[in-house]
Amino acid sequence: MSSKVQSKGFKAKDHQPSAQESLPPPEGGAGGKRQEELLTLFFSETLVMVSDTGEPQGELTIEVQRGKYKDQFGVMAYFPFVHAFSRGFMDKIPCGNSILGYVSWKLEVVEQHNKEFIKFHALPMERKMSLLKQDDQLAVTRIIKEGEEVKTEVTFFPWHSIAGFVSQAANLVLLRVMAWRQTVPSNARFLALDTEGKLCYSTYQGLGSQTIQVGHQQVEVFIVEQTVHSEQGIPVSCQFYLLSDGHLAKRIQVGSPGCCMITKVPTLREADDIEPHPVFEKKPLVWEEDMELYSRFVDRKEELRLSHNSYLRQHPEAQALISDFLLFLLLHRPADVVTFAAEYFGPFAMRRPPTPALRSSNRPCPFHELEPEGLEGKEG
Repeated sequence: MSSKVQSKGFKAKDHQPSAQESLPPPEGGAGGKRQEELLTLFFSETLVMVSDTGEPQGELTIEVQRGKYKDQFGVMAYFPFVHAFSRGFMDKIPCGNSILGYVSWKLEVVEQHNKEFIKFHALPMERKMSLLKQDDQLAVTRIIKEGEEVKTEVTFFPWHSIAGFVSQAANLVLLRVMAWRQTVPSNARFLALDTEGKLCYSTYQGLGSQTIQVGHQQVEVFIVEQTVHSEQGIPVSCQFYLLSDGHLAKRIQVGSPGCCMITKVPTLREADDIEPHPVFEKKPLVWEEDMELYSRFVDRKEELRLSHNSYLRQHPEAQALISDFLLFLLLHRPADVVTFAAEYFGPFAMRRPPTPALRSSNRPCPFHELEPEGLEGKEG
């Protein structure tokens, strides 16, 4: 037996976080800086789920990495990809949950899939929730399976109505950002979804630093408490004990007898010290003192000399022509050498008309271009 319900979500005014209450995206300036900060928080970690008596009950694994995502139009892009899953026992009954999600570099939801199950002997229960950004809206699909009965509910939220929404995948990244910065803005409040898929809000509060025992070591942790305020149920609070590089050392759900914790202190990641670019002073180039450059100059000079001498040997008329001009120049010694040279070499031009036997005292300029043939016939 199955049923399906479709509804249109809306935003309550009380749920909308103000600009003062919202935590800005990591390095809210340039996108490049934001990506650099998030890339330092990409790693995998595993915690052990223990009961109040210290007995192991399962494992919790959280992995954040850079993933390739294809949208509904087939466009590929790289986004932070979050994969978290846990498997364990609750009163000796198998249970677990998983999160697969993509978020933007601004920690906005792109796509997310949640699954939660409890294998009761009499009536196994399974819950699934999918979030998908579609154009200007967010589609939320919930599937609840209890025994043989399946219920499906689809809700659409206009994109502008969920400004400040933090998905579960984005929450795991956001906690690492807070640990990395060692700060939680006062009255930080975001939109969220409760377990029933209803829009509510979650708050974050910094509880300061504390030293805890991990194996044979003592480590300092930064504690952040997140509370999801559901309209239909009581608030649910979780405390996250975070190491300085974003690793989760311990997680406690307030009111729950068990917790999750690490058994070994990981190698802490540190921020890379960016060294300034070296500055090289500009020095004048004295090529005569450079043996390699001077050797190239001498070789090139000798190559040109041999090439020029070879050309003049193949064309003796060139040397005779230049010698005649220099002799004629020295005999007349004109004041305007350029005009004199133009008149001297003018008769060698193929298109220049022959010089008349009797020259006029008003001689034309030797640099005047000849008119193209045929123009005289077209005039008039």
